[in-house]
Parts: sequence; structure tokens; C-alpha cells
Amino acid sequence: MDRILLLNGPNINMLGKREKEVYGQFTLQDIEQNLEQLVSSHGFKLESYQSNHEGELIDRLQLANGNYIGVIFNPAAYTHTSIALRDTIKAIETPVIEVHISNVHNREEFRHTSMLAPVCYGQIVGLGLTGYRLAALAFIEKN
Repeated sequence: MDRILLLNGPNINMLGKREKEVYGQFTLQDIEQNLEQLVSSHGFKLESYQSNHEGELIDRLQLANGNYIGVIFNPAAYTHTSIALRDTIKAIETPVIEVHISNVHNREEFRHTSMLAPVCYGQIVGLGLTGYRLAALAFIEKN
């Protein structure tokens, strides 16, 4: 069975508790359950992982290489700072779609630049939970 990795970065585990006006009411568990239902209905398997630690995210991306049809990745604040994550995404063959719940281009200027987008298969911003679903569908339809 083809697998998709859902990878979430720092503070995504705090969804539903922090900045609800920016990120909404849903939780990380809501995202995981919603995507699990979506991908399984298409005959795919979802595996989920969240970490607040950059090195753990790098390890997961490296392990994903060749083992998943794609990675749905919300790198959160690491989007704007992590050359290490960029280098990892560039080094692996498994495609990565960068997802952000909020529209990072409508927020503080430092959030306007993604270190990762140039090496990702695609980027989805500002669509909340729907952005994750669209990324999953992109991988499903590609395969």
C-alpha cells in the first residue's frame, strides 16, 4: 500500500490552544484523523509525525526517501530559517509539499520568505485544514 507522510514542525501540537484567530479551533489530532480518513478512502496509508526539534524533522525526511510517495510538511517557523531542512528536502527524491495553515504572506514580513519552497514539489498557504487535504489529493492523483 502506498504511504504518505504527514510531517508537522514546532508548535503544531499546540493547535486549538494557541492563536485561534490565526490557526483556528482544530487540533493536530483533528488534522491527522481528517487526513487518515481521506487517504484511506483512496487506498493509501497515512503516517503522521510531529516534532518541535529540527534534527528530528531532518531524520524523518531522510527516512522518508524512497519509502513514501510524498511528504505533506508544515515546517512552521522553521520555514523561514532552516537551511538544514532545505538541504534535506533537496537531497531526497520523495516529493514534499509545504503546507501552512495561515496565509504567511498576510502576516509579519519575516514570514514572507520560505527557505524551503524553492526545493519543494509545491506550496499551499492560508487554507487551514483544507490545505493539508489538497496536498494529500495532489499525491493521490499523481500516483
